Amino acid sequence: MIVDEFIEQLLALDPPVFSLVEGIAELASLQDAPAATPAGYVFIKEEAGGENRRLTGLLQRVEADIGVVIVMQNVSDNAGGAAMADIEAIKLKAISAIAGTQPASAADTVEYAGGQLVRARNGYVWWELTFSAPYYLESKP
Repeated sequence: MIVDEFIEQLLALDPPVFSLVEGIAELASLQDAPAATPAGYVFIKEEAGGENRRLTGLLQRVEADIGVVIVMQNVSDNAGGAAMADIEAIKLKAISAIAGTQPASAADTVEYAGGQLVRARNGYVWWELTFSAPYYLESKP
């Protein structure tokens, strides 16, 4: 699955960048902040299917948007400014680790689609990166 491949890519960064990288279940279960930072959470944000290319069976290209939420803490600035400065370097490393690669489950190379601030509070900054990762659904009659 593409999410697992993204997680592996982020965990394989050398030197290590993230204290932990997990999926949507762990992100959804967070009460306030992760146990350690920097943390990354990978999930499928959205999928859009193209036309079926077969008369019988299924061969359909799916454009998937994969989200990577990065959570960074810097206690030297409770407003989040220091954490925001720290997150810039982590964002670039995450983008470099994923964009331009072609995971085994992808139909093409992954592209960086953009990012946005999710939250900044109590010294934590949450930033979401979005990647476009197409794949194919296939079944035979």
